[in-house]
Amino acid sequence: MTEIARPLSSASAASLAGAVRLTDFGVVRAAGEEAAKFLHSQLTQDIALQTPQQARLAGYCSPKGRLLATLLAVKPDDQTVLMALPADVLPATLKRLSMFVMRAKCKLSDASGEWAAWGLCGEAAAQWLGAAAPVQTWQAARLTTPDGHDALVTRLPDDGATPRFFLLQPSAAAAPSLPALALEDWQGLDVRAGLAWVRGATVEQFVPQMLNLELVGGVNFQKGCYPGQEIVARSQYRGTIKRRTHQFSVESGSPVQLAQEIFHSGDPGQPAGLVAAVGRHEGRDVLLAEVKLAALDSGSLHLGSVEGPVLSHLPLPYAVGEPQ
Repeated sequence: MTEIARPLSSASAASLAGAVRLTDFGVVRAAGEEAAKFLHSQLTQDIALQTPQQARLAGYCSPKGRLLATLLAVKPDDQTVLMALPADVLPATLKRLSMFVMRAKCKLSDASGEWAAWGLCGEAAAQWLGAAAPVQTWQAARLTTPDGHDALVTRLPDDGATPRFFLLQPSAAAAPSLPALALEDWQGLDVRAGLAWVRGATVEQFVPQMLNLELVGGVNFQKGCYPGQEIVARSQYRGTIKRRTHQFSVESGSPVQLAQEIFHSGDPGQPAGLVAAVGRHEGRDVLLAEVKLAALDSGSLHLGSVEGPVLSHLPLPYAVGEPQ
């Protein structure tokens, strides 16, 4: 069985605090009296019953149940939904969603120029947000920035050591008065939280459960139909999930790329997994990789090839039904 390494020290993680402009994210706006109803029919989450005090992590699937995008949806008012998602999948996502609007009273547009996405973390971020800081994961709140702009903040999943927030504020608003945080460190916190965003290199590579999307609040199995729902539901209820996302670290100096293949020592001829997210934690590369569950039973996992760097298996902050 693959040995699970000890968790990386939380001491420096707990002291990590600051803000980073998420230049790799964009924003799609859905406006109109049927905006929420339309998105409800397209996404893996319940958008129709979502309140302004709630954020939704959601997936957008192909008819085959493969993820085309993952996004964070918030409601600034009862006729608008703002969806933040990685910028490299935004154009295709917007184009595809627009194809299905039909006669719905909903207008979709790219609002990336109007809204800036920020990642905030640490106790300093919570203090800067003050009373507006959401307490529960996927809780949302409105706030007024120090320079007078209306903004929205969402509490994100974390590793249990570093509180994290996703801030959407007008592009004209001043940067949060917090220490600058490197994007790689923020992405490392995503990895530590077990949250992988679909990006250009990983489009249509995973069904939601392969990314643990339902474990981090991204799938509602009671809502109505959406593209790929039958396949997603079948995977959940028939026990056909044979691949899951796990966290790993890799030796220093070993380059890691999104969608890089992972190989198992006992089966060098075919890949056993795929890198889904990459970041930095305490000076080391950490990653989330979707892997065959059977590959965790014994042997070792390697990056790129069986001759590549060995991956050290790290625990996630939630249970994924790891083999015993």
